[in-house]
Amino acid sequence: MYRTFSFIKRDFKRWTRAPVNMFSTLVMPIAWLMFVGLVLPVRSDYDNYLDFVTPGILVLTMMNAGLSAGSSVMFDKTLGYLNKFLALPVPRESILFGKILFFTIRGLIQATIILFVAILIGATVHGPVYYTVMYLVLFLFGLTISSIGTTVSLYMPDFDTYSAFSSMITMPLYFASTSLVAYDDMPGILQAIATVNPLTYAIDSIREIADGAFPGLQVGVLLCIFAVILALCIRKFRIVTIK
Repeated sequence: MYRTFSFIKRDFKRWTRAPVNMFSTLVMPIAWLMFVGLVLPVRSDYDNYLDFVTPGILVLTMMNAGLSAGSSVMFDKTLGYLNKFLALPVPRESILFGKILFFTIRGLIQATIILFVAILIGATVHGPVYYTVMYLVLFLFGLTISSIGTTVSLYMPDFDTYSAFSSMITMPLYFASTSLVAYDDMPGILQAIATVNPLTYAIDSIREIADGAFPGLQVGVLLCIFAVILALCIRKFRIVTIK
């Protein structure tokens, strides 16, 4: 664990030394809150549409942070740092877990800021139980997306290719989920896509928590996805060689 925290500390220092990058990642989620949550008409089953879209924007924030884990791996590969890390007398898993945990924690920090902004502009304030379970769901989702981003980056040849991949999937995944509309308002083909979209399970989990229910099914699906992706990521990272 000490070695893992060392890699977390390293990425945290690099992140905090670029304040523009820290704040630029918050611009799009805040814009979604302002221009979607406050502008679109209120749903009939929600007194406040902002309450409906906020879970989706929190999950979007976690997704952007998680996919940045892959960008960080590509950055280290390009500059030669990853080769040096792999040569260290430490378990490779500590390098991998440090990367995944850091970007999950980074996503939680950013999601907290977005949550405060949502409350300031009119989102409903819930009790401590809601926020505790919500953060657990976001943490699990962040681990899943960070694992996916890291795994994909290990198969990509260069930074531009991974950047293109990340840009290609972000908005389609977001729109093909229940982030902006409920299942009943979707066309059939979009419903089918949404039912297998990991974002949907995270978003629906947060909404069920707000309704006083525990999202056992959604959390179980996320756990299964995370376990499979992490196993693939560990296997690839153990055998990776950087030329």
